[in-house]
Amino acid sequence: MSELALYRKYRPKAFSEVIGQDHIVKTLEGALKLGHIFHAYLFAGSRGTGKTTLARIVAQSIGASANDTYEIDAASNNTVDEMRVLNEAVSALPFESPYKVYIFDEVHMFSKSAFNALLKTLEEPPKHVVFILATTEIGKLPETVISRCQVFRLKKPTREILKQSAAAIAKKEGFTLEAGAAELIALLGDGSFRDTQGILQKIISASEDKKISLAEVETVTGAPKGSLVNGFVEALSGKAFEPALAALHGALGAGVDAKVFLELVLQKLRFILLLRYAKEMEKEIANELSPEDFQFLKNLAGAKDSGISSALLSELLAAYNSVGRAYIPALPVELALMKLFHQSAS
Repeated sequence: MSELALYRKYRPKAFSEVIGQDHIVKTLEGALKLGHIFHAYLFAGSRGTGKTTLARIVAQSIGASANDTYEIDAASNNTVDEMRVLNEAVSALPFESPYKVYIFDEVHMFSKSAFNALLKTLEEPPKHVVFILATTEIGKLPETVISRCQVFRLKKPTREILKQSAAAIAKKEGFTLEAGAAELIALLGDGSFRDTQGILQKIISASEDKKISLAEVETVTGAPKGSLVNGFVEALSGKAFEPALAALHGALGAGVDAKVFLELVLQKLRFILLLRYAKEMEKEIANELSPEDFQFLKNLAGAKDSGISSALLSELLAAYNSVGRAYIPALPVELALMKLFHQSAS
């Protein structure tokens, strides 16, 4: 495998390679083909969604060469003096292209004085200059800056998109991902192409063969082992408070992130309810899981007097939303279990 980082190796280089942002690609590609080039664009979205990648594609699409494309890290170039130098530089003609493109990464890191110094140039730039601003926190940008840009909000890629991307890249690298392995990688990627590909690279680097199992992903990433998740789910099905609590504490005691543990639990609970009430989805669900996991969930879906219900799923979903804010990560889950199984805190 090449030593080049996967997120760099497989970074889209054209609009046709961008996935998960069709609403933006269609608009931008259509406008640029017609020669409708705006003087300032703003790409907003969470980390790893492709903001800088899109900025580079826009620069390339309007004919700006590498020598006429300038990427500026706003975190380390945010003083008013640096903006004054830039304001002077933009007036110079491009070296070899019809346009000079300035890409500001994490533009919300600019100081107030830096924004003020940039504002006049942003409002009335030379005809040969295009600004592209990228930010993870659009709420921190002055409205005066936002109003001078064409704003595009990037969506977080879905888990399915991340899963397909991970599987496709693994295949290009000569590896295959077993059922469940790609799903877990996508879950851990948390809506970021870059993070997902970083996790995949870590796993590929540690793999002894060309077939990556779910167990390998769990071992390399420190994700909760399927046995702990299944033990928790089985305890829920059997309405067994103490085994459920033991499985939860076993996972957290092993250093597992509470939110990741609950995400995996919620996913399996959802599958159980779908297998019970939407039998036409059985084949689709089977493709998402290892044969052993699928059979395990199918058995629980058919169990009589099961504790797994839509009410239980809703209660744990509420606990999941509270975990990140809780002083003790396990507490929202413990309270949910006490409520579900009518246990008192005394």
